Amino acid sequence: MFLASHPLPGAIKLKKDGERKRAPDFELKNGEGRTVRLTDYPGKVILLDFWATWCAPCKASIPWMNELAESYRNDGLVVIGISMDEEGWSVVKPFAEQMKITYPILLGNPRVAYLYGDVASLPVAFFVDRNQRVAAVHLGAANRKDVEKTIQMLLERTTSAPSARATDSLSASPSGP
Repeated sequence: MFLASHPLPGAIKLKKDGERKRAPDFELKNGEGRTVRLTDYPGKVILLDFWATWCAPCKASIPWMNELAESYRNDGLVVIGISMDEEGWSVVKPFAEQMKITYPILLGNPRVAYLYGDVASLPVAFFVDRNQRVAAVHLGAANRKDVEKTIQMLLERTTSAPSARATDSLSASPSGP
């Protein structure tokens, strides 16, 4: 039994690198029956969105989740929807077609809900960094601006960090002979 959750106040906060824990791997089926694992996406920033067809806030976020998935795909973002509908694909497939969901949808189960902290309210979003560690969690309806900002920070942090270190080391080196 899952409950729909109302928005929680405040922006999505990224955990410090040292506080991040490995995201639990899972094996879930997609609509074609293929097994999908979190580890199928090495080096990607992943937004795991736990949702259900009956959840109004979940439904409201789908159009902009589609847009974010497309806009940031080439930068290394993967959005994965994990449906927690107990009725299974018989309700999820028609809903996904009606909503024109373009990102991968997997069918969740009690085990994956447990692995991710006893997911009991929906929606819940887990932001997974390129090292497959949970960088942030958001319970309840999120707004596009906060989700997009979190995605941008995760994508930016991993792509700009090496150049920032190189700049720091250049400025720290002595000048002259």
